[in-house]
Amino acid sequence: MIPFRTSAAALLAAVALAAVPATAVAHDGSHPFENCTEAYDNGYSNIAKGDEHYGKHLDRDNDGVGCDQPPSDFVPRDESDDDAGAGAGGAKEESGGGTDLAETGGSDTTPYIAAGGGAVVLLGGGLMIAARKRRENR
Repeated sequence: MIPFRTSAAALLAAVALAAVPATAVAHDGSHPFENCTEAYDNGYSNIAKGDEHYGKHLDRDNDGVGCDQPPSDFVPRDESDDDAGAGAGGAKEESGGGTDLAETGGSDTTPYIAAGGGAVVLLGGGLMIAARKRRENR
């Protein structure tokens, strides 16, 4: 029954890796954003050349303003957070929001999608085990 143990171990490892949560890292404000999505997520748009958050890679049309096309659901940062001191690393606390997920792009449906993926992995493992047993019984 060594093949069963190997399959079970592989299946268990796959499920464990799928369950590992992603970690969000807040922008510390001391360098340009990596991309406009990161800028928008941190409440920045229309970043002028010369601003500490500006980077030439953010200004696709070379007009001196980076990330000048925010998405329709863009929420600008609260200017009062900059004056009050936002805490460690410049991260600000947000209240409300409706989910307890980190700012990784997840939504309320993310756990269901992850559970569906786990079910597919389990089903695939079960099919592998059934196929091996079938071959052994021939």
